[in-house]
Amino acid sequence: MLSMMPFGFLFSFITFFGSILSLSSIHWLSIWVGLEINMMGFIPLLIYRGLTMETESSIKYFIMQALGSSMLMFGSLLSFNLSLSWEAWQSHTGPIGLTLIILSLFLKLGAFPFHFWLPEVMMNLSWLNCLILTTWQKLAPVFLLAGMTQSWNYQAVIPTLFVMAGLSSLIGGLGGINQTQIRTLMAYSSIGHVGWMTFCALTSESALKIYFIIYTLISICLFANLWTSDTKSFRHIGAMKTETTKINQLTLIFILLSLGGMPPLLGFAAKWTAISFSCVTLSPASVFPLLLGSLMSLFYYLTLLFSMSFSSAMTLISENNYQPQNTPNLPSSMNILLTPTILIINFAGAFLVLYMVSMSIDFI
Repeated sequence: MLSMMPFGFLFSFITFFGSILSLSSIHWLSIWVGLEINMMGFIPLLIYRGLTMETESSIKYFIMQALGSSMLMFGSLLSFNLSLSWEAWQSHTGPIGLTLIILSLFLKLGAFPFHFWLPEVMMNLSWLNCLILTTWQKLAPVFLLAGMTQSWNYQAVIPTLFVMAGLSSLIGGLGGINQTQIRTLMAYSSIGHVGWMTFCALTSESALKIYFIIYTLISICLFANLWTSDTKSFRHIGAMKTETTKINQLTLIFILLSLGGMPPLLGFAAKWTAISFSCVTLSPASVFPLLLGSLMSLFYYLTLLFSMSFSSAMTLISENNYQPQNTPNLPSSMNILLTPTILIINFAGAFLVLYMVSMSIDFI
């Protein structure tokens, strides 16, 4: 987890400040500076434990983010050269500069066709760093993409972005099949959800905000549960027989079903929100690739949940004499409070979000 030393709080503040600076800027130079500050603050959080695998992941992350920042700067310079203004939300800009900026944001998000780096980076990180990478690190790029698509209304670019969003969801569904490592599986799940976020960014900013908040809540519940069990694969969870781990296993089932969009959980409310807003402004057929990718994700979630329940997985781990390392000694009261809190968030939150969305659509 995050170090409690002063440098941990310092680099956390730098990471959060960089994203806020990018979102509150109106010039490409300050947007680029904010993204760079965010990257420079997050990399020390990746390597503070000094593990070799974390250092390898941080180098991969640095290379991809630096490439995305250079593409963003080059595209903004092309736009500045044509319009003699470095303002971000201008209606007249060159198609080459616009294309480079969009590709740089997709690279930073880990979306199709630049999804290959995200599983390689996440597979060696701690649970807190995985949570930050899948939630906060996507905040600035996805909302910058939403602002661009609303101000730069290029009819030739928008259909391409819909195709890339659908392919991101399909890649997230296909890549997670036959994955047993939890971090790698969550990376492909994040790729699929980035496709939904991109789709929301193209349809409605309100839908994007609702989807991002719901995805963040589910991710916090998921990684908090995984941190308490401290395992690397789903087979290890199924092999544990203590009362606390059984409660964690039951909670994990509900979180994964919610993440896959199973009704009536909170994840279904997020996808229903995106579909509802898209039906108001777009053709319902545009949601089909996203729904197909979500069905694939739900399929391998259910497959992994079944594998955790069968005794064959327990026997396999027992033969290997698996012993979890560095298991956090959490108080029993925290484990008792964690399960009902997650269930309340998933069930009550889903009905609340669906009611609010239905009311907001009536006013459109």
